[in-house]
Amino acid sequence: MDLQGRRYALFKVRGTVYCLDNTCTHLGGPLCEGTLREFVVQCPWHGSRFDIRSGQVVGPPARSAVRAYPTTVEGGKVWADLP
Repeated sequence: MDLQGRRYALFKVRGTVYCLDNTCTHLGGPLCEGTLREFVVQCPWHGSRFDIRSGQVVGPPARSAVRAYPTTVEGGKVWADLP
């Protein structure tokens, strides 16, 4: 999802939608194209892994978290609290 020049990735796990910046903090890979296993997305470029609930790094080479945004679903629409 693109909004005002920024890219965001949405993930749905067990009925809950999560929103992260779409750019890996290692070298900028697109997280929306990564592999999702449970609550962990793996960057397709170099394998960094992030917890989609918090954006925290759970596997290198990334060392910095990805920003996560609170989301809600109302009437079938996803709302994210973006800056």
